Amino acid sequence: MTRRQVYDLPSIEAIITEHRAERRRCHCGCETAAAFPDEATGPACYGPNLRALVCYLVVRQHIPIARVAELMRDAYGIPVSSGTIVAMVKEGAAMLDGFLAQLRDQLGAADVAHADETGLRVESSLHWVHSVSTGLLTLYHLDKKRGTEAMDAMGVLANFTGVLVHDGWSPYRRYTALTHALCGAHHLRELDGVADVEGQGWATEMVALLADTWHRVLDLKETGTSAFSAAELAAIRSSYDTIIAAGHVANPAPAPSRRRGRTKKTKAANLLGRLDTYADDVLRFATDFSVSFDNNEAERQVRMVKVQQKISGGFRTKAGATAWLAVRSYLATVMKNGENPLGALRRLMVADPWMPPVADSG
Repeated sequence: MTRRQVYDLPSIEAIITEHRAERRRCHCGCETAAAFPDEATGPACYGPNLRALVCYLVVRQHIPIARVAELMRDAYGIPVSSGTIVAMVKEGAAMLDGFLAQLRDQLGAADVAHADETGLRVESSLHWVHSVSTGLLTLYHLDKKRGTEAMDAMGVLANFTGVLVHDGWSPYRRYTALTHALCGAHHLRELDGVADVEGQGWATEMVALLADTWHRVLDLKETGTSAFSAAELAAIRSSYDTIIAAGHVANPAPAPSRRRGRTKKTKAANLLGRLDTYADDVLRFATDFSVSFDNNEAERQVRMVKVQQKISGGFRTKAGATAWLAVRSYLATVMKNGENPLGALRRLMVADPWMPPVADSG
């Protein structure tokens, strides 16, 4: 027996349902009218499935609004204006207050979280998108500012007491109640650059130490081991300190200058100083196996913002950008938890948003 299967789609047709509500007046003068279903909000309106699809195309697939309007017209024969599409995204965002509040609470209680930020053009000027995430949760926040004032407004880091993995940007240091972990991938890139400079052999040795240590962590985790032995951890730290000492020999402090202000340091000296000052944070992945070596989790989240800007350009209004990021927080978290994003948007459009599980493993 020979079998062949053909996968195809049915002809696409819009379903237009007309609801009629009868009115009856009693002989006493009292008038009674039947109720319309919840989705029938006006004489002519769009149903939850259509609104969910529009939000999915704009926020998940990054399709420009004008092209979404074209798709709705060409595929379904339904005229939807650009302004209506923007309003649909804002409508979805307006129903996410409870979801976003729970998301902030769970991120604030996480054992390990990742943070990053990136620029975004809004109203023809530079704004900043801040992201805090775990393996199961993602939250975005738009702000005109980049520093701790914006992070406080996000509502997570001010009360966070877990381990925060980041790229070493100085404003994160303002949060002293949490434990810091620095992204090893950033260090490897910088060390590779410094290693090409004559006399900076210590950088090559540091690359090898950090990479070997991370691979050793991965090997131990596969066997179910949750920590280095005290002796092995001491050996790693001893090697680290030895390499740092060699770095200081290769990069002696500059001679005093009569010029005012700070003496400019080389890239190698700046990197060496950071690795020395924040050694515990650099090696956090080795002392706590629940902490990742890099900050790729956060970088993946902000990359989607750059994709949106590259494809669709900046946002005309701050309200539109804020709404897009709220829905993006919802979809990113939904997908991390293995849920169907389009199905979750359908739930959102009937005022029944999917909610993250109460417990987050980080």
